[in-house]
Amino acid sequence: MRADAVEAVLAGLKKAGVSIATYLPDSLLKELYPALDADPDIRTIPVTNEGEGAALAGGVFLSGKRAVLVMENSGLRAATEHLARLGLGAGIPVVMIMSYRGEMGENNWWAIPHGVTMEPLLQTLRTPYTIVRDVEEIETAIVRAYDTAYASYHHTAIVLAGDLVR
Repeated sequence: MRADAVEAVLAGLKKAGVSIATYLPDSLLKELYPALDADPDIRTIPVTNEGEGAALAGGVFLSGKRAVLVMENSGLRAATEHLARLGLGAGIPVVMIMSYRGEMGENNWWAIPHGVTMEPLLQTLRTPYTIVRDVEEIETAIVRAYDTAYASYHHTAIVLAGDLVR
């Protein structure tokens, strides 16, 4: 992940009032995790699977604070049951920031299904999302995702793609 993209994500999270980040590390966002860990304003909680991260982020919402779930887009499949219960069932929003594995140009055979399934799953979960490819759009996309999630009591997603993560 580009250094300017890392800075933009941190700025967007702070502008949106995020104080907790839960994450399952992936290689495309590998530069973001140490930056989150080092930031004195954001508490980080590494998780063992993305469903656990969604549940933690939902619990943070119930406490009156703001959290983010950071993961590779493959984690969406792993977290689908948790996200369906939280968003569709209980009106508890989770804001996700994902790397876009499997987009056009992917050269890892194992990552192609991540791209094939991501958008249909987000649509099935009725989750508004934005695919961001320009660093100048990151901060605004994050703030808008929180505005929408907290107004609708439903999930939103920001997908970091293209040269931002490659």
